[in-house]
Amino acid sequence: MSDNICPQCGAPNAPDTRECKYCGEVFIANASAAQPKVQTPAGGQQPNYQQSNFQQSNPQQQYHPPVHPNQTAQAQQAYHYQQMVNEGISPAWPIKSKIAAGLLGIFLGGIGIHKFYMGKVGMGILYLLFCWTGIPALVGFIEGIIYLASNEHNFCIKHRVRVR
Repeated sequence: MSDNICPQCGAPNAPDTRECKYCGEVFIANASAAQPKVQTPAGGQQPNYQQSNFQQSNPQQQYHPPVHPNQTAQAQQAYHYQQMVNEGISPAWPIKSKIAAGLLGIFLGGIGIHKFYMGKVGMGILYLLFCWTGIPALVGFIEGIIYLASNEHNFCIKHRVRVR
């Protein structure tokens, strides 16, 4: 079975697909006919071609454009806004402090103050209703430690807030 090779990312795809399932590149109608056929020399050895280093770069690296002294603050703000959107953090989310949430969870987690602070009023009321059992105090203490130990990106995504 011959696979379609994506010209953009080099990933193998099924022969009947019209676009790459990894990068979305649309295939040319006769992609296999457009590629030249390589004939084997009379000696029976395959020709040895060198591959280019086109895809040797690290795909995890992000592009950070240089900041010019005459670049306006509005342009810089627009760039940072786009970076937040690309990372999955919405600029519409409220700004909260991760440290404040963690400390509130550790010291006042038994009555749900950290949940009220994070904007989860329903959970805060639930903590208040069951504060007499001591269970919310234990859970609040553990949540406070988790808040402090998590990195900022995971904290923002999980709790739908922006960090100060």
